[in-house]
Amino acid sequence: MELIEKYLTGYELDFLIKLGLSLFGGIVLGVEREARGKFAGISTQTLVISGAMMFTFISQVISPESPGRVAAQIVSGIGFLGGGIILKGEGGVISNVTSAATIWFAASIGMAIGFGWYIIAVIAILYAAAIPRLPSIRERRRNREENNNQNGA
Repeated sequence: MELIEKYLTGYELDFLIKLGLSLFGGIVLGVEREARGKFAGISTQTLVISGAMMFTFISQVISPESPGRVAAQIVSGIGFLGGGIILKGEGGVISNVTSAATIWFAASIGMAIGFGWYIIAVIAILYAAAIPRLPSIRERRRNREENNNQNGA
C-alpha cells in the first residue's frame, strides 16, 4: 500500500477526466476531418488536444501563479506544427490551411480542458466540428456554375 501511495500525486482523477474530454474532442474533430478526406484526423486531433491539455495541466500544478508562460509556448509550438502541413501544390494552389487551423484551434481546446474549463471546451469542440461544414462562397459559386452548365448544355 505504501508503494502505491508513493506514486500517487492526488491529481490522477482530475487528469483522467481531462484526458477523457480530450479524447472526446479529438474524436469529434478528427471524424469531421476524416469524413471530408482531409489531413489531421482522429489521431492528430486527439494528440494535439491531449498534449496541450497535459502541458497546461502540468504547468498549472507546478506553477499555479504563472501557468501562462507554458501557454505561450504551446501557441507558438502548435503554430509551427500547423505551418508544416500547409502545402503549395502544382499551379500554386495552397492546401491544408483548414487542417492547420484545426490543429491550432485543437490546441486551444486542450488548454481550456487543462485549465478545467469543460463547458467552454465542449462548446469549442462543437464549434470546431461545425465550422468546416459550412459551405464556402467558392463552393457555392462552383456549384452554381456547374448547375448552369448542365442546364444550359
